[in-house]
Amino acid sequence: METKDIILELRTKKGYSQDELAEKLFVTRQAVSRWENGETVPNTETLKLLSKLFDVSINTLLGSPRTLICQCCGMPLEDENISKEPDGDFNEDYCKWCYTDGKFIYTSAEQLIDFLVEHMSNKDFPPEQARAYFSESIPKLKHWQK
Repeated sequence: METKDIILELRTKKGYSQDELAEKLFVTRQAVSRWENGETVPNTETLKLLSKLFDVSINTLLGSPRTLICQCCGMPLEDENISKEPDGDFNEDYCKWCYTDGKFIYTSAEQLIDFLVEHMSNKDFPPEQARAYFSESIPKLKHWQK
């Protein structure tokens, strides 16, 4: 879906007119109309406001052009599990289980790997195989390369 369609859909779901949305975003009704007609795309600051207003990530507003994964545990990210900063802004680098209220849950990659092995292994993905997989993949994520 394109940005123009996403904004229109989110606006109508909330029951806002173009004028009401414009007022909430401190822009003109014409700006909203141009976004919804695909003539322009909101600037970065307006995308942040839209993200907060509609409680969706900027990635979603832009039509999910990137496949996001948590840079701590590697889990695919969707709006429902993306972490938020203490001010309510989405943090599109981490899931809400690795980063919450401005703090990281896991203090070491080993702690995270132990948790993942305990909770992700099963008869088709035995603990030894899970540990080997996570020990190989977790250190490659941005959070653990510091």
